[in-house]
Amino acid sequence: MKSIDYEYKDALRFLYSLQKYGIKFGLSKTENLLKAMGNPEKGLKFVHIAGTNGKGSVAAYLNSVLQEAGYRVGLYTSPHLVSFQERMKICSRAISRQDVVRLTNEIKKIMIKKEPPTFFEAITAMAFKYFADMRVDIVILETGMGGRLDATNVITPEFSIITNISLEHQEFLGSTLLDIAREKAGIIKPYLPLITGVTQSEVVTLFEDICNRINSDIYRIYKDFQMEYKGGLYNYYGIKKDYLALKSGLCGRFQKNNLALSLAGVEILNDKGFKISDDAVKKGISHAFWPGRMHFISDNPRILLDGAHNVDAMLSLKNSLKDLEFKRLILVIGVLGDKDVKNILKIIVPEADFIIYTRPVYFRALEPDELKNQYSPQGEYLIVPNLKEAIYVAREKAKEGDLILITGSLFTVGEALSIIDPENYPLEEI
Repeated sequence: MKSIDYEYKDALRFLYSLQKYGIKFGLSKTENLLKAMGNPEKGLKFVHIAGTNGKGSVAAYLNSVLQEAGYRVGLYTSPHLVSFQERMKICSRAISRQDVVRLTNEIKKIMIKKEPPTFFEAITAMAFKYFADMRVDIVILETGMGGRLDATNVITPEFSIITNISLEHQEFLGSTLLDIAREKAGIIKPYLPLITGVTQSEVVTLFEDICNRINSDIYRIYKDFQMEYKGGLYNYYGIKKDYLALKSGLCGRFQKNNLALSLAGVEILNDKGFKISDDAVKKGISHAFWPGRMHFISDNPRILLDGAHNVDAMLSLKNSLKDLEFKRLILVIGVLGDKDVKNILKIIVPEADFIIYTRPVYFRALEPDELKNQYSPQGEYLIVPNLKEAIYVAREKAKEGDLILITGSLFTVGEALSIIDPENYPLEEI
């Protein structure tokens, strides 16, 4: 009889084999899988989150607040950092290996082999079935890419959140900011509210026009709700309600907007019958955790992990470094080749006193020597192709008061987590 570990690895091999079908936009295959499963999504409540950056942080805040309020909360996010099981959680507990095996076997039985689903289509259907089987009260649902034709967009949410818009995945979503914004706006549903952190005038106009056309209320940051950061605490001035003197469990200046969007979401949820006390909000915000984002994983030497992988995220990281005290910054960086590599490096490399160019074990990762050629540093640097060795070198270089920053990709950060803290983040080798 096969052990559960063997069956789990076998299930993951099958799921990852679906990656060969690439990224295909469209809802029909996901809808067909869900229909064969009895449409489990129909009985679930959702908050649907799209945007370029901040989706995970907004999801983490809402997940934590709703748990503190006593709700059974499903959380669906991507990609995972270390383990596939991270993608589907209930009350912050990852899906079991047994359930991964059970749901994968169900997908195998119902999929049409001549027209197989993509990896993301399959696991999205699995997630909805899992949350329905486990009878969650609400699902915090993050899009994979885009929105309009994203596999998650088969649901009707309580409301939608679009965090922000910048240039990303242009080969899939379109070449201009408005092209990308239209794709993200596909998650806005008739008569259901939209909360958004977009600030570009042309994108604001687009979203307002769409919401007016389909009779959906739109709530905008800095217009309908505000957030201030004062003395280490956050004050939220909301649509109808204020939350003052909040301490955030997530670090970084950029969390200001993410927290504001989350609290606007809490207001909407209260309007829709969810009972979320002020105490649950306060505790939930302070207990929120999102690994790999402004994540201090070691004190001696101090090591900071952040999965910034595009220009806006790297700018936010750079600004957050201003709030930290350190003597020298030792940068360990690995970036995927399909990103805006030169401009990402241009932002963070000048901030560092010593740079180590490296790469995660991932087929899309840029070779370290190519990475260095994209933006040459003025000061000291090393090329260390192996990430484990790169972290070792960084630790050897670090002196008292220095900060090691590991960044450039969620894949870099995920692998670093398993290297630095293998007990809590064991490497999942398939």
